[in-house]
Amino acid sequence: MSEKRVHLSKTEPTAYQALDAFAHTVGDICAANGIDDRLKEIVMIHCSQLNGCSYCTRVHVDRAVKAGIDTDTLMQIATWRESHVFSDRERAALELAEAFTFIAEEGISDEVYDLVGGVFTEKEYAALSWACVSINAFNRIVIAGRYPVPPRTPQA
Repeated sequence: MSEKRVHLSKTEPTAYQALDAFAHTVGDICAANGIDDRLKEIVMIHCSQLNGCSYCTRVHVDRAVKAGIDTDTLMQIATWRESHVFSDRERAALELAEAFTFIAEEGISDEVYDLVGGVFTEKEYAALSWACVSINAFNRIVIAGRYPVPPRTPQA
């Protein structure tokens, strides 16, 4: 097994910079269309969890904490269907995140589309969809390159 992998962001920085610029554009689209940081980060974390991307999960957990999401909520994202801490909007967004992450299995089913469309406006739906596209792209880059997640330094 190869220990060292091609680091796509270093090997082809222009492509990575374009993806990073895309991610910033998606963030702006979310903000402009009523998707707050709490909702966006919940989606980013869940897509990353589903893909098994610990690096991106760490990045977005840190951002979620800055956005005011408490530890109890963070711990329940992976088990959101059994949890009662998420709003209808958050539950619909988590449903959409799963559909986008596993899109090769059945696409975005009519059931999911109707559920999410019944909660979000067209602009909100589009913003969340682009957020899912963005994080799933980053997950694939990080997983393929086996980017390490450094241990946290002990708090004083």
